[in-house]
Amino acid sequence: MHNLAIIPARGGSKRIPRKNIKDFLGKPIIAYSIEAALQSGLFEEVMVSTDDKEIAEISIKYGAKVPFYRSKKNSNDITGPGDVVYEVIREYQNIGINFEIGCCIYATSPLLKAKRLLEGYKLLRNSQFDTVFPVVKFSYPIWRSYKIDNNDRVVMNFPEYETKRSQDLINSYHDAGQFYWFYTSKILELKNKNIFGIAKGAVELEAIEVQDIDNIEDWRMAELKAKLLKDLE
Repeated sequence: MHNLAIIPARGGSKRIPRKNIKDFLGKPIIAYSIEAALQSGLFEEVMVSTDDKEIAEISIKYGAKVPFYRSKKNSNDITGPGDVVYEVIREYQNIGINFEIGCCIYATSPLLKAKRLLEGYKLLRNSQFDTVFPVVKFSYPIWRSYKIDNNDRVVMNFPEYETKRSQDLINSYHDAGQFYWFYTSKILELKNKNIFGIAKGAVELEAIEVQDIDNIEDWRMAELKAKLLKDLE
């Protein structure tokens, strides 16, 4: 098994200071991503890519490795996850270590379960996809969505569906923002590293398993979902 888990976790979070190691129900939020990766048994190595000494120390405490620090070039707030992944793969190659498959796991994924990583891995291995990631269904059809124009008028984004029943419209999904499985050879070939490949496959999650965390309200909602998931186990 030549699989690498890469958890990007820079130290300069702005919207939620020290977001990647902020306490989430009793332990640093990054610990959940590390533990899910380790519990899956899928990885030869689970590493954290960071530019921050405190994040590195906490990551090592929870079982991850930090074999090298992230470059300054890839430590700003406009660097994409694919750029980080590419740098990590190259750094390992420079010391003579190669991995066939990688998984980028986001540091703020406290609802992630090892079984979902396994589902994604199996789908990648048993398909022709370049990358596999989790998605969740929009709770209401985006085809019936609205926007507010420059005159403060409410208008439909897709007026051709105005008279359609919501149950007659196709389901739409968005990225759950938890992980991406990929073949390292594909990443190295891509001009835009942040698209993670052309042929994409997905693992569908339930809404309770997903929470984007951009502010404190999101954080509290994620904690509520985590508690509910635990009660449902």
